[in-house]
Amino acid sequence: MIETPSLVDQYCHGVLRTELGLGTFEARLAGSGGPPAAGTTFFDTQTGFAVRRWCPPLLGLEPHCPPAHYLARRRELGVLEAGRRLLRGSGITTYLVDTGLPGDLTGPGEMARTGAADAHEIVRLELLAEQVADTSGTVGSFLANLAESVRGAAAHAVAFTSVAGARHGPALAPEPPGPAEVRGAAGRWLAGRRVGGPLSDPVLIGHLLWTAVASGLPLQLHAGLGGPGSRVDRADPVLLADFARATTGLGTDLVLLHGYPYHRHAAHLAGAFPHVYADLGAALVRTGARAAAVLSEILELAPFGKLLFSSGAQGLPELHVVAARLFREALARVLGAWVAEGAWSRADAQRVAGLVAAGNARRVYGVG
Repeated sequence: MIETPSLVDQYCHGVLRTELGLGTFEARLAGSGGPPAAGTTFFDTQTGFAVRRWCPPLLGLEPHCPPAHYLARRRELGVLEAGRRLLRGSGITTYLVDTGLPGDLTGPGEMARTGAADAHEIVRLELLAEQVADTSGTVGSFLANLAESVRGAAAHAVAFTSVAGARHGPALAPEPPGPAEVRGAAGRWLAGRRVGGPLSDPVLIGHLLWTAVASGLPLQLHAGLGGPGSRVDRADPVLLADFARATTGLGTDLVLLHGYPYHRHAAHLAGAFPHVYADLGAALVRTGARAAAVLSEILELAPFGKLLFSSGAQGLPELHVVAARLFREALARVLGAWVAEGAWSRADAQRVAGLVAAGNARRVYGVG
């Protein structure tokens, strides 16, 4: 048996503090902007089936119980107790939390207390720039305050993250934009922006990325499918490779998030560049019972010291549970089969499992 007693969730979000009805829970489960197909629910997905398999026992129910029974039990326990049981039952011992999403989500401190785990903050660059813009009156003050805010964030965060890869491909230019170009882009953005307006200018995002690279902290880039409203379907593999090539030797690790269904490309980049790492999060959560097959494909290409477990979960503590359980099951199945075939020794399989589950993340992010 391949064991992974400690899991570092190297990319996730907080969980909701509010009670959820059936429709709201399903929408959070699917991460979809639209309704399910007629006559079905979002429980009719690999993720939905995995929730029904792994989460009911943590709340005192039988596996695969009907969704209505599960949600009734969840409401009976209350959101705080249900969240406590689920997070503590996930087996995750360290959470790295992206605090850049809106909504009533728990932060790192509350995640740590609820899950009886360690937790650290990941700072989202776009949100940081938007907050600075809300309090800066001129282009000069905005750029100065932005540089100071990045330095300040680097002092307490374990990483920066950006959606540039999945939404604003041109921001991944292989060289930083020049000062005049940055000032011009900042002037246009500030002039046309209302308080709270989102940052989408690729020049300013590119400036942010290179500022983050200079900090030395790991930089996480969303490399898979873009979310609703994305301008691109996925990160351009050429731009990702060019950015990776340009940042080689600068002392900053790049972590490619949410590579599925382009996980093989992310794994290839992790093998091609010494400072590039690949995340396993969404690849396993989305594929459910097929997670072992997807994991095998990633392990074909990426060096084992370049792969990191994550849940990518947001909103529902169930998604942390599902990610952790699917990861453990898939890893044990894949590595166990190779041991049984004589291709790997059990000692090597156990060592690799420990690296992917926690060791690689502890090394990259410097968490104990």
